[in-house]
Amino acid sequence: MNNTYSDLVEQTFNFPQEDFKVKDDYLQYNGQDLKALIDKYGTPLKVTYLPKIGMQINKAKKMFEVAFKKHKYEGKYNYCYCTKSSHFSFIVEEALKHNIHLETSFAYDIDIVNKLYQKKKINKETFIICNGYKQKPYTNRIVKLLNSGFKNVIPVLDNMEELKAYKSVKDPFKLGIRVAAEEEPTFPFYTSRLGMRAKDILEFYVDQIEGYEHKFQLKMLHIFLNKGIKDDIYYWSELNKVINLYCQLKKICPELDSINIGGGFPIKHSLGFEYDYQFMINEIVRNIKVACVRNKVPMPNIFTEFGSYTVGESMAHIYSVIGEKRQNDREIWYMIDSSFITTLPDTWGIGEKFLMLPINKWEEEYQRVTLGGITCDSHDYYDSEEHINEVFLPKVGNGNTEPLYVGFFHTGAYQDQISGYGGIKHCLIPSPKHIIIGHDKNGKLHDWVYAKEQTAQSMLKILGY
Repeated sequence: MNNTYSDLVEQTFNFPQEDFKVKDDYLQYNGQDLKALIDKYGTPLKVTYLPKIGMQINKAKKMFEVAFKKHKYEGKYNYCYCTKSSHFSFIVEEALKHNIHLETSFAYDIDIVNKLYQKKKINKETFIICNGYKQKPYTNRIVKLLNSGFKNVIPVLDNMEELKAYKSVKDPFKLGIRVAAEEEPTFPFYTSRLGMRAKDILEFYVDQIEGYEHKFQLKMLHIFLNKGIKDDIYYWSELNKVINLYCQLKKICPELDSINIGGGFPIKHSLGFEYDYQFMINEIVRNIKVACVRNKVPMPNIFTEFGSYTVGESMAHIYSVIGEKRQNDREIWYMIDSSFITTLPDTWGIGEKFLMLPINKWEEEYQRVTLGGITCDSHDYYDSEEHINEVFLPKVGNGNTEPLYVGFFHTGAYQDQISGYGGIKHCLIPSPKHIIIGHDKNGKLHDWVYAKEQTAQSMLKILGY
């Protein structure tokens, strides 16, 4: 019986895959030599591979183009990047190279918009979709953007009172309304805390918006489902509620011309990942068209706000296994040189499973293990993968051999935001060194250090020592 780690993977999945292959017994990620990066920079290590962002954006644009052509769809498609997934300049500016728009969720996002405009990365025609439950610092910044001539800033109303915050906008501007989605029965609450109840929106439009077109125009209905875009009855039911509401409103609101379906495309968290993106896009487009034809109203423009889909697959976290511990007859611990709580907080907070693979030792025998971080927290561990309730990794060998390197892939969305980039970490475990791989001015790939590993001095300064 073959029992090397390589045999395990090849017997379980179709391998190699588009972004993963093994060359000379070392894993490559998007064609990048991970062992060379480890040798150059050490571990723990964060790696951002910028070209993946454009690949994801253009893949989605192409699939919507195919769906529009197939269904003879008459609206336009607009790809927005959800900035809260990763606010870093190198991420947002890379995404903007591919003719996209932006979605914001808090006041300080507008400061980023202003910086991007100053650097000529966006212009006053760029769509800025402003979501979220807004406080005065947020609405005041939106008003300033609108009064400075940004033509496609669309504040998406989260509640009825929000409209009053825009009374000082000088010229007519565009509005959106977020429709509160019904959540899955397994959720701890029935309706999203964000947005307005669907049954209240028609009355709100008639009372508060209709007749005030010289001040503002309702242009967009917005929906987002926490569970994401999935092929099940629940998703199609909620989507069709918004489509039908659009059709009702369109008959009395000729300015309404867009449906924003938010984000929710999944990313690969296992080598066994299967998701038919093209089918889902085809069905979304078809459902919207069918309802519009039935109701004899024009088809809306479609907006998406993909965050995780845009940036998630562009990052990897790499650790060294620094020790093996046998705590009883059944459990083997591999201790890593960092912490899951501090570097991949979703593994701890919501039980997220990332795509985990060893970098080396693919021809060694494998065994079932639990990965442990080095904080003093009992929850700092990783013990199952998305496709199986276990973790298998190569045996580490004796102390004279190269250490086992373990990579967690597609970690680019939310992890840095949630953990707090830099700053103070649990048990003062430092943030790892962060490497970026991207194209230089001549189009050649190169890597550089974006941030060094956090120092004791930087932490002590924050703590007031």
